[in-house]
Amino acid sequence: MKLFSTAEGLVIEHDQRLGLLPPAFTLDQLFAADAPAQLLREQLARARPVAQLGRLLAPLRSQEVWAAGVTYYRSRTARMEESQAAGGGSFYDRVYAAERPELFFKATPHRMVAPGMEVRIRADSRWNVPEPELTLAISARGRIFGYTIGNDMSSRDIEGENPLYLPQAKVYDGSAALGPGLVVSAELPAASTGIAMEILRAGAVVFADRTTVGQIKRPLPSLAEWLFRENRFPCGCYLMTGTGIVPPDQFTLQRGDEIRITIDPVGTLMNRVA
Repeated sequence: MKLFSTAEGLVIEHDQRLGLLPPAFTLDQLFAADAPAQLLREQLARARPVAQLGRLLAPLRSQEVWAAGVTYYRSRTARMEESQAAGGGSFYDRVYAAERPELFFKATPHRMVAPGMEVRIRADSRWNVPEPELTLAISARGRIFGYTIGNDMSSRDIEGENPLYLPQAKVYDGSAALGPGLVVSAELPAASTGIAMEILRAGAVVFADRTTVGQIKRPLPSLAEWLFRENRFPCGCYLMTGTGIVPPDQFTLQRGDEIRITIDPVGTLMNRVA
């Protein structure tokens, strides 16, 4: 099953058919449920058939968005290059091999951007990139029940200058996007599942790359378990799982760039840069 948040309400896609769920049913109820998939199947019987999706929103309501870092070897290498260029140490290398993962707060709902809308780059940064990430939907009980696509916008020069600047490099208005839909499934994506990104400028591809879910170093359930240690999420949360796609050092986003991130079976998340 795949769930979409639209301007008209929540729409479920099941057996290649679309259904508008009752207006009283919310994503907060889904994330707070003991068995989200079962609850969604119950709501499916009450859905009203619709011919097409309306305007898409980000698939969240009250959920915080968190992120894991340095979960791919490529990300570990890029972060080390950033910090060493600024005279930093080898802490990214150490966290890659450590038992405890890097977890950080990414966004509240009002900072999130919907599919098709504009993400932002900081005015005080000169080196900005998107980070395409498999993003886990985690219930209030700490159980992964689905996944979507996340775009973790990052200011690499600010993060590389000093690790204490990470919140400023990562957390600001328009710093992340989610969507287009939320896949609700008891099974996580297979290791062979592809994650692809391309960036278009004036209609031409200026960067493209891909990786697979299997390149993530840490087991996905362990990331969720670490996040829920000493933390409560009454309405559940989303967890971005890191990126294995890093544009070359000479690349930075520009206004008007189009970012396309694809993960099957979620679809393609497209955003332009404001």
